[in-house]
Amino acid sequence: MKCVLTVLGKDRSGIVAGIASALATCGVNIDDISQTILDGIFTMTMMVTVSEAVATFNEVQEKVEAVATELGVQAILQRQDVFDAMFTI
Repeated sequence: MKCVLTVLGKDRSGIVAGIASALATCGVNIDDISQTILDGIFTMTMMVTVSEAVATFNEVQEKVEAVATELGVQAILQRQDVFDAMFTI
């Protein structure tokens, strides 16, 4: 299942590593990644593939949210089909 993961928060070291490690423990593949730091605000968007044979969407979402809380950032995982539908008129 293709998903979009967005991360936003105050820049600090370890955000990419923490999120990537959480995804790896769930068997999620990072297909593409973009990150930017604007005036101390960290933003990252990832396109990922969730293998439901390894971990369900909800399990991945819970793991990412837990790590994001530890890192002091906000993380939102959305199914790509739902994400696309939100922006289709």
